[in-house]
Amino acid sequence: MTQQRTTPKPVRRVTLYRLRTVALAVAAAETVYLLARYGAGTDLALADGTTVGPAAVAVAAAVAGLAGWALLAVLERVTSRARLIWTVVAAAVFAVSLLGPLGGADAGAVLALSVLHSAVAGVLITGLPCRCR
Repeated sequence: MTQQRTTPKPVRRVTLYRLRTVALAVAAAETVYLLARYGAGTDLALADGTTVGPAAVAVAAAVAGLAGWALLAVLERVTSRARLIWTVVAAAVFAVSLLGPLGGADAGAVLALSVLHSAVAGVLITGLPCRCR
C-alpha cells in the first residue's frame, strides 16, 4: 500500500502564515519593549503618567495584527486589488499611529514607543499580504 502525500489547502496555508505573522508582530513588540525597558532603562510612560507595560504592548500588537488581517480578508473577497489597497491603508494607519508616541513622558519614551510602533507595522505590512496561495 502506498501512501499519498496531500498538499495543504491554500486557505489553510494562508491562515497559518498570517497567524505566524501576527505572532511575530507580538514578539517584535515585546522584544522592543524589553530592550527599551531593561536594556536602555527607559520607562515607557506617557505624559499623563500612564505606564505602558508588557501586557498592553502584546495586546495592542495582537489587536492591530488581527484587525489588519480582517481588513485584508474582506478586501480579498471584494476586490482584485486587495494587496495594494490594504498596503496603502496600513501605511496610513501606521503614520497616524506615530502620533501616539508623541505623548511620551520624555524623549526616551517617545523614541522607544516610536520604534515599537515601527517594529509592529514593519512586520504586519510586509507579512500579512502574502503571496502564499
